Amino acid sequence: MIHVVGGGLAGSEAAWQLAERGHEVTLWEMRPEKPTPAHHTGLCAELVCSNSLGSKLLSSGAGLLKQELRTLDSLIIAAAEETAVPAGGALAVDREAFGRWVTDRVLGHPRIRLVREECIKLPEGIVIVAAGPLASNAVTSELQTITNSDYLHFFDAAAPIITGESILYDQGFWAARYDKGTADYFNCPMTKEEYLRFYDALVTAERAPLGHAEDSVSVFEGCMPVEVMAGRGVDTLRFGPMRPVGLRFPDGSRPYAVVQLRRENTAASLFNLVGFQTRLKWGEQQRVFRLIPALARAEFVRFGVMHRNTFVNAPRLLKATYQLQEVPNVFVAGQLAGVEGYVESASSGLVAALNADRLANGQEPLVFPEETMTGALAHYLVNADPKSFQPMKANFGILPPLAERIRDKQKRKESYSHRALAAMQTFRERFA
Repeated sequence: MIHVVGGGLAGSEAAWQLAERGHEVTLWEMRPEKPTPAHHTGLCAELVCSNSLGSKLLSSGAGLLKQELRTLDSLIIAAAEETAVPAGGALAVDREAFGRWVTDRVLGHPRIRLVREECIKLPEGIVIVAAGPLASNAVTSELQTITNSDYLHFFDAAAPIITGESILYDQGFWAARYDKGTADYFNCPMTKEEYLRFYDALVTAERAPLGHAEDSVSVFEGCMPVEVMAGRGVDTLRFGPMRPVGLRFPDGSRPYAVVQLRRENTAASLFNLVGFQTRLKWGEQQRVFRLIPALARAEFVRFGVMHRNTFVNAPRLLKATYQLQEVPNVFVAGQLAGVEGYVESASSGLVAALNADRLANGQEPLVFPEETMTGALAHYLVNADPKSFQPMKANFGILPPLAERIRDKQKRKESYSHRALAAMQTFRERFA
């Protein structure tokens, strides 16, 4: 019996991979019996923030990682492709359908036992801890005890979701995201006057308390609240999530600023405000975001939230196999391990499962080639500076340099991807 703690993306992937390899698996998931500040359902692999799993293109780190996971028969990638909604060059999903698809596969597997209660104490034997960034105090205390180490904390912000029928479509237009891909995003343009009125309201709006001294909070740059970003300068948003690059009106003119909306589900009845993670009070979110002309009558079905996010100091604690250095029968996967992102979490869960399988069979766990995005993520985790360690997404910057310098950016990315996929294929053939 192998135990997996946490039924998120990493835990669901890990449990499935182990069961497919013939192991009896107990998957512990405390939701919905014990909720978290950010989750809304008891579904496995619930997506808390965006409904997008990032780019599908091989010219991106996220796209490369997806392709690697396809070659490894990832459950999460299969689920995403089965429940995808139009999103141009990105892989976005119908949030509820995605969670139900994964849950159905987990519940339907004869070798997976889903336990709907909090795991108070880590079980004996081989365990994969994938309890996520909102791991319960019991799980984090257990890990802290066996590793005798401190944990890092930051606060993660999620964007609001509105109904499609409440959008004033005559106040905007459909287009690709920054002129890349198909016209899958609804764009809410703003004039200079409208933008400045919105900006002033945003930076002066009342924020929700974090629950402890704010000067102790470290916010991950990749998920920064929009109001914090705006506080860095009046034009920061216009060069960030509201930049109008590649977006033009029918007469050829360009908006001063743009808010983009992405479909949350296949029916296009729900939309996400792209890049608008926030911790404004709920009433303030409604007041401020309705200053965007196309959202003047916006109906909010989920307000943005900001919540605790916990991860281990991976360079001090983990091996590139996702095992704890001092307790090798315990694996840590998902955002708790220090990867950042949905697909990255699934990748770590898959690798942890493959190595838990090998450990159970008396074989040496495997370190994936650093030339692959899967291996590069693990390599980054264990080789980063432990004094300033922060979560990492898939990106070409963590891959080892190419043998020869390629000046053309697009060709350089393609070369990284071709090398990675060749290395993954060789690796799989050798250890399959």
